Amino acid sequence: MYRLFDQNMYQFASPEPSYWETLAESPVADAAPLDAAESCDVAIIGGGYTGLSAAYHLAHDHQLDVRVLEAGHIGWGASGRNGGFCTIGGTSLPLEQAIRKYGTGHVRHYYQCQADAVGLVRSIIAEEAIDAQLQGDGELELAYSAASFAELKEYAHAQFRLLGLDTSMFTAAQFRERFFDATEQFGAARLRPGFGLHPLRFVRGMAAACQRRGALLHAHSEVIAWEKDGAHHVLRTSSGSVKARNVIMAANGFMPERLHTSFAGRALPMVSAIVVTRPLADAELAEYGWKSDCPSITARKLLNYFRLLPDGRFMFGGRGHSTGSREGATKTFQSLISRLHELWPAWRDVEVQYRWHGLVCMTRRQTPCVGRLADDPSVLFGFGYHGNGVNTAVWSGWQLADWLCDNASTNGKVPAEIPLMMRDLSGRFPLPALRPLYVRGAVTWHRIRQHWQK
Repeated sequence: MYRLFDQNMYQFASPEPSYWETLAESPVADAAPLDAAESCDVAIIGGGYTGLSAAYHLAHDHQLDVRVLEAGHIGWGASGRNGGFCTIGGTSLPLEQAIRKYGTGHVRHYYQCQADAVGLVRSIIAEEAIDAQLQGDGELELAYSAASFAELKEYAHAQFRLLGLDTSMFTAAQFRERFFDATEQFGAARLRPGFGLHPLRFVRGMAAACQRRGALLHAHSEVIAWEKDGAHHVLRTSSGSVKARNVIMAANGFMPERLHTSFAGRALPMVSAIVVTRPLADAELAEYGWKSDCPSITARKLLNYFRLLPDGRFMFGGRGHSTGSREGATKTFQSLISRLHELWPAWRDVEVQYRWHGLVCMTRRQTPCVGRLADDPSVLFGFGYHGNGVNTAVWSGWQLADWLCDNASTNGKVPAEIPLMMRDLSGRFPLPALRPLYVRGAVTWHRIRQHWQK
């Protein structure tokens, strides 16, 4: 099957060697590969946050017969290997452009739903007693210069005044006293609600909750063919098939877009990479006055994201190589570690013990896509979370489940709960086979700009 990146990114038989794998609970029980011809009400392609949330709510709230088909183990993709940021975001569209395109009311609705999505994740974790190791209170965004701080302050003011978000500003001195210091620390903004979590424990906890509600999960069941049989869809794997009246495409950056022509060229997967150090000693943390367990990002266009983990290890992530090859990954990890040392040079000799990468998913319009196909409303989809899938994907799965079951009350229209910024498919990328080159060009351009902004 056609793949956009190097085959190294699609090793479905093997788990990515992430830090999360070492501390997660056992793999999901009773998620055997599909090995027969089965049928159900709803078949879901993708066993990550979107697919599991849709399955959970379809089974829990609507008692439908649901099957989830995952190419790797449950949570194999970005859902099980991301940085564990459950925070407001989900779009790379600048705020002023979003307001010009959609209007203040629709943009406000989008961000209110983002905040609600953070609450949804917290409520599922509480209701299902998932040990997801929650940390922090909000997301911190660090200014990298005096000019950056002024821009961040203006942006935070707009978030509060126009969007009603809970934002706070800290000068460099205030931030140093309350949170931590760094070589590029010129003050920061805090956006709430938000917290960090263990992403793979959350995935597996949701999977177990799905199974308790009656949903059937099939790991190592890559969909290799999709056919239409009258009013039903038939999804085929190497060892079985599922016949269903409705299908939800929920594979995000690993979406097998060639299975259905409607999805071809719609997504822009991008490689993101993460490293994790050994546990830091108290004296090492004291070098920078570290007092924070909040998930944090830098205010640069090519941002880095980081957090102090519960066992004292430090996680640091950023943009990955444009091909996904092993050689490219090695260069990415070296660059990422060098960047970590630039920000915190006293940790230059701290051992990095874990390295891994995965795919985040962008769209041409720079916002998520949640909807149904116009020419076949029995196919629903949710993808394009722009590196912010923990809450956005869970919320999207919930909305898709309710929409599928309440279609009569909406008269086929998009429910009002789904923000205009998220509705329907984004446009196709021109010459879609060249998408990795688009990424490479954009990354190169932003790196040049950031070099001259230092």
